Amino acid sequence: MFMGEFQHNIDDKGRLIIPAKFRDALGASFVVTRGLDQCLFVYPRTEWERIEAKLKTLPFTRSDARAFTRFFFSGATECDLDKQGRINIPNHLREYANMQRDCVVIGVSDRVEIWSKETWENYCQESADSFAEIAEKLVDLDL
Repeated sequence: MFMGEFQHNIDDKGRLIIPAKFRDALGASFVVTRGLDQCLFVYPRTEWERIEAKLKTLPFTRSDARAFTRFFFSGATECDLDKQGRINIPNHLREYANMQRDCVVIGVSDRVEIWSKETWENYCQESADSFAEIAEKLVDLDL
């Protein structure tokens, strides 16, 4: 399980340190793709394969299913850690997530998310204002 929040910088070559706490669980090779809310999702290989299998069951006749799978898979790339524990994030993913320099890497249960620091701070501020309301809605999910 992934949890925690870590701040790192992305260098001019697009390399970002993955927190040591996450490296073993991610494994030697994992997948990075466009996430929701203008962040990147990072999945261990086994979790990626599970998600891929689920998305394959979506009916291709539905335009929303086609749109989501196109968006999700077209942005995906396999990443490997270098000796310093960094990954190279392709330019198209850095542009999508508006990553310039300061980044936040967070653990979210079965995945890791990578955010630009500015986007993360804005998201946290907006979410904090409605946190109690969101929690009330989740009670209906029997959590």
